[in-house]
Amino acid sequence: MGQGSGNWNEEMPGIIGLGVAGNFAGHLEQAGEASDFKDLKIADATAPKGVFPFYVPGQGEHFLHVMPVSSETLALGLVEEKHQIEPEVALLCDIAYDDGKVSALTPRFAMAHNDCSIRREGARKISEKKNWGANTKGTSAQRIAIDQFSGGLLDKYRLASFLLRDGELHDYGDDSALTSYSYYGDKLVGWLIEKMNQQQDEGPLEDIPRWLEVAGQPGRALISIGATRYTEYGETTFLEHGDVIAVVLYDGSVHDDASVRGFADGSRESAVDGLSLLRQRVV
Repeated sequence: MGQGSGNWNEEMPGIIGLGVAGNFAGHLEQAGEASDFKDLKIADATAPKGVFPFYVPGQGEHFLHVMPVSSETLALGLVEEKHQIEPEVALLCDIAYDDGKVSALTPRFAMAHNDCSIRREGARKISEKKNWGANTKGTSAQRIAIDQFSGGLLDKYRLASFLLRDGELHDYGDDSALTSYSYYGDKLVGWLIEKMNQQQDEGPLEDIPRWLEVAGQPGRALISIGATRYTEYGETTFLEHGDVIAVVLYDGSVHDDASVRGFADGSRESAVDGLSLLRQRVV
């Protein structure tokens, strides 16, 4: 399938932004967030912890109504807070409803995504660490068209992430196969539909059916499906002004490590098949 591209500033007013928490073994522990979910009752120990909103189109003064997605820049918040890349895959999905409930969720495109987070002690909800204004999320403008989410071309794709600081490229997250996600493909889609219809306000989670109502039951969702594990460098290194973030979603049967690092540091042409590249300058 071919690639597409888009302008998030034009599109996002009609799209709800959602994220999946805890869908990659070990990430929450590295991020110091596992204890946030200790009181939640989850039947499947391998399942993600829940869904959180990072953007809700609509009117009003709520911080979730501020469109945070950028393909080029990442704006830090308070200087005393720690900001960390969260390398992810985002899916642009069509939503269908039946009698006010989500009846179908169809992934159309996959993109490299940075679910950048503030490591904010005492935050009541996940969303309070996810959207602190414009240009605080990253989604690549390069889109990989999805043929089918289970057993399709994405099964060959991998996700890598890097931080370019003072001219040196550092591995930030483990290079990981998409099939390494705890929930993936049709299993993840079924779980997402359930959460979009049933998840209530509990602990760090929020009432997702209510947010869908606030958004006017939008026909599309941008869903980041979970952050991969950090390298030792990524786990202990936080963002600074002048850094360049690179998240690389790539076809592992086409691109090798040297190519991926060239995409990340900007030395290699990135308008190629089998690639969704996100590069953000920290401002």
